[in-house]
Amino acid sequence: MSTQLTVLALLTGVLTGAVFRFFNIPVPAPPELPGIMGIVGIYLGYKAIEYADIGIDLLEKLGL
Repeated sequence: MSTQLTVLALLTGVLTGAVFRFFNIPVPAPPELPGIMGIVGIYLGYKAIEYADIGIDLLEKLGL
């Protein structure tokens, strides 16, 4: 994983969060610990399936 890519992703998130706050738009994810843990859970589930090397290519199955 590229450190530069990680830093750019973080900066993009910070900028996006700042824009949301500037325009007084609610954050699109719950700004509390349960919401953050849900996002972490999604990431961990994704990585677990990737590590187990199982799954299907849905777009291929749909012919797209």
